Amino acid sequence: MLIGIPLETAVGESRVAVTPETVKKLTAQGHTLRVQSGAGIAASVTDEAYAAAGAEITDVAGAFGADMVLKVRAPFANELSLTKSGTVVVGMLNPFDKDGLQAMTDAKLTGFALEAAPRTTRAQSMDVLSSQANLAGYKAVMIAADKYQRIFPMLMTAAGTVKAARVVILGVGVAGLQAIATAKRLGAVIEASDVRPSVKEQVESLGAKFIDVPYETAEEKEAAEGVGGYARPMPQSWLDRQKVEVAKRVAN
Repeated sequence: MLIGIPLETAVGESRVAVTPETVKKLTAQGHTLRVQSGAGIAASVTDEAYAAAGAEITDVAGAFGADMVLKVRAPFANELSLTKSGTVVVGMLNPFDKDGLQAMTDAKLTGFALEAAPRTTRAQSMDVLSSQANLAGYKAVMIAADKYQRIFPMLMTAAGTVKAARVVILGVGVAGLQAIATAKRLGAVIEASDVRPSVKEQVESLGAKFIDVPYETAEEKEAAEGVGGYARPMPQSWLDRQKVEVAKRVAN
């Protein structure tokens, strides 16, 4: 199969759908890969690295003219015009974007939205959400530390003591857990809140304190259990109590 990897053109996007390591795996399976020149530059991957791995370096038309196109973001209208009928597009296609999906349908494409892949063991290698959430949790704390006007760890010197920064994290999914771990490594004192009581043990295992918000009704308890590992929308009554508890932590 002819597989194309185009340059991502969304503003601020520095990712690329395929690395040289993936190129080697796919070419070993008999596929031909065409990588648009410059596709990996923003991710610090050169055309030479792709070529050395077995890919053909091509232009934008060559990348979108393949049987299968691998992308990070959904293709724009001007990119869809370069595809051929029947092309398979794989990536984070934003399946809730009705206009975007309609445009792909009109272009007679087949799309696989990786953010909609089921959370099963068999599909684990396609779980792009977890990998990106991990990075988001890490980067969020690093950006916060950079913007913070003091330092995160406690610092004791002859001139005095600087207290450790206090960090409050809302939501303890993949991103939240990584944020806790990163803030802890930087020396902060961390508290975290989540609608699911089952994550309390995970929070504490990373050295943070869980913000307990009691469940007062059967509806609240049922919603807090979640489905398939995902949190569910909580009743407003519980959210109001959560706001009170969080406000106590961030007041100073």
